[in-house]
Amino acid sequence: MRTHLFAAAAVAALGAFGASGAHAETACADMAKTALPHAEITAASVEKVGKGEACRIAVSSHPTKDSNIKLEVWIPLGEAWNGKFVQVGNGGFAGSVPVGQIRGMAARGYAAAGTDDGHQTPVGTNASWALGHPEKLTDFGWRALKETTDISKTLISAQKNVAFIRSYFAGCSDGGREALMEAQRFPNDFDGILAGAPANYMSQLFGISAAQQQALSAPGGYLDAPALQLLQSSVLKQCADGGPFVRDPAACHFDPGKLQCKAGQSDGCLTAPQVHSARVMYDGRRDPRTGKVAFPGFTPGAESLQQSWPAWVTGTNPDNHSRAAGYQFSSNAFKYFAFADPSFDFLKLDLGAQFDKAHAKMAVIDAPDPNLAAFRKHGGKLIQYHGWNDPAIPARSSIRYYEDVSKTMGDTSSFYRLYLVPGMLHCGGGVAPTNFDWITQLDDWVSHSKPPAAVTASATPGGQGATQLLCPYPGVAKQTGEAWSCTASRRTAKKG
Repeated sequence: MRTHLFAAAAVAALGAFGASGAHAETACADMAKTALPHAEITAASVEKVGKGEACRIAVSSHPTKDSNIKLEVWIPLGEAWNGKFVQVGNGGFAGSVPVGQIRGMAARGYAAAGTDDGHQTPVGTNASWALGHPEKLTDFGWRALKETTDISKTLISAQKNVAFIRSYFAGCSDGGREALMEAQRFPNDFDGILAGAPANYMSQLFGISAAQQQALSAPGGYLDAPALQLLQSSVLKQCADGGPFVRDPAACHFDPGKLQCKAGQSDGCLTAPQVHSARVMYDGRRDPRTGKVAFPGFTPGAESLQQSWPAWVTGTNPDNHSRAAGYQFSSNAFKYFAFADPSFDFLKLDLGAQFDKAHAKMAVIDAPDPNLAAFRKHGGKLIQYHGWNDPAIPARSSIRYYEDVSKTMGDTSSFYRLYLVPGMLHCGGGVAPTNFDWITQLDDWVSHSKPPAAVTASATPGGQGATQLLCPYPGVAKQTGEAWSCTASRRTAKKG
């Protein structure tokens, strides 16, 4: 009852604010005078956003002597504000405030904020800032998020002189990791959380990357463009009837071994080392002590697309292999997060005991906790989505987390839904219809108690062109005549 009364009061206050105009607000320039604990406002200016204006506030926060957390809060002015707050996540190893995302949310009427995660670098794969700076690693792991949340809420309330109704967190990739970190570590801070392709098992991702890069770097193991094209066309022939993407990846069981060259064959086939590399790509990291898959790899079906394996894993040719994003992320992580040794060569990393030590040292950046009881008790709602053909973070890692939460908490449908998007790459893209307005879906669930069920993704952000039906996991979309419907699937993708 108390929550409902507060919400009603907030709505009434917002109505009064909208009717009385901008004089109910604190002037943007005056926001620079706002006192904050261990932080200072470095700028406050009015920016044009969409059809209105927003007060853009830049802040530097120093919760420890070695912390320098940059963040920005954009607050739509006057009636442009919808009464809600969205904190957006970052990407990669961060290093700059995601101003584009913040501006986009502000243009939609949300007060919006984001952070550089506590360090400044123009290269998102660079982790040298962590060398000798454990507090900065903690800032990246979780503390910059909390600083941004608390400071943003303080500034929004101070500028509006009225409470806001709802607060959300939305992020993909590292932002998805941050989203799940919020649900686990700060369950009372947000009413709704959107976690796209979450890197919540971040240190495990470095492990599968090490396994993949070791295989690709072995003599004869590199997967060049013809090899990737052969893999992709073979997968699509087997699992998509020759179509552009696999609609039901959980039912696709592809073995690259069938492509191995026979005696005397050299074209249209893979060498034995290439078959091994492909298997590592799909399997993930195997523990050399047991031979079992310790963490899953990638889903077959989009190997040769430009923004897929060539961008993230193989590079476009052997000469730029080491410049692939996944190579750089993992190399930097082991050098600066795990071993504090700029000369460390992850291509020589032991994938068993030595990786276990690295994993333990990087625990502060991981968000694997499956107990979301406090978030559910708060009334929070969580939507997670992941592209089946993600070449950066395996879709099966999201399945692993979802099933771990379900095992820990039982039925999670009252507060948690997972969507796996056939044909989608990392956070978007691919040859399938993958566009959907997830934040509006989350807002509807939180604000109007409309739990998401089947949703329709389109070929364009505007909803035009081809579409595909997305079902909450473990459902799959099945075609009957010309119609698609969601059915419960008895098949589940192997977690590894």
